[in-house]
Amino acid sequence: MYRKIIENDRYKGIAYVVIASILWSTGGLLIKLSDWNPIAISGSRSLISALIMLAYIKKPKITKSKPQIIGAIAYAATVLFFVMANKLTTAANAILLQYTAPIFVAILGVWILKERIHWYDLASIAAVFLGISLFFIQGIEGGKALGNVIAILSGFSMASATVALRLQKDGSAVETTWLGNILTFIIALPFLGQVQFDFKNVMIIVFLGVFQLGISYILYVNSLKYITALEAILLTVIEPLLNPLWVYIFTGEAPGILAIIGGIIVITAIIMRNVYITRKENTNRETC
Repeated sequence: MYRKIIENDRYKGIAYVVIASILWSTGGLLIKLSDWNPIAISGSRSLISALIMLAYIKKPKITKSKPQIIGAIAYAATVLFFVMANKLTTAANAILLQYTAPIFVAILGVWILKERIHWYDLASIAAVFLGISLFFIQGIEGGKALGNVIAILSGFSMASATVALRLQKDGSAVETTWLGNILTFIIALPFLGQVQFDFKNVMIIVFLGVFQLGISYILYVNSLKYITALEAILLTVIEPLLNPLWVYIFTGEAPGILAIIGGIIVITAIIMRNVYITRKENTNRETC
């Protein structure tokens, strides 16, 4: 009976992270379909997401610590850069280049957290930069180089938010994200007055805020109560795989062959690094 409960909890966790990843993956398509400027999209989406998160956490724990403030700023930069990148380059490039975040975490960890860098970090960094170079070869030809740069900045700012969270003794990803969403909305206020509130765009923003950013994040946070970090890492790869697929199906936008090869290299390098680290940590726990 107890074993059956454990198995059911695991299936629940898997379902949560799969649903969250699918919801995340709709971002590229919906951003492409909206006529609003990227900052207005980011701000309005974040306002709705902040309200959803507030309903969930009820009483956010605001420490006003430097890491929490930096984390919120870095998160705001992430969502702003990601939406801008989707407008300036292909959805595939935007999501796959943002997926370089774990590599930036490894680099920042050495500098800020004084963590050691290992051979597998160096191998992953080399592979990721090889993949990125292919994006830029394709980007220069297709006029998408600026969008690619902004997508990488999105990955870097996401990594900065992650490191800031690590620096918080009693930090919560939900509170930091909640603050970041509020900051994004404040930044976007001047741009919201310039948009037309028609039915199509309002529905897109509501879906982005409620499902793509709000509920999806809550599901993901709760999934980690039932499944391992390794399972979560592997399942979240659904997002960068489905994101450009939805865009291709509904808009016909397709990434170039070099971008596809570069994306495969980036995803493979990140997955292999994370799988190796997780297995190494599990082995160390068993021998202790």
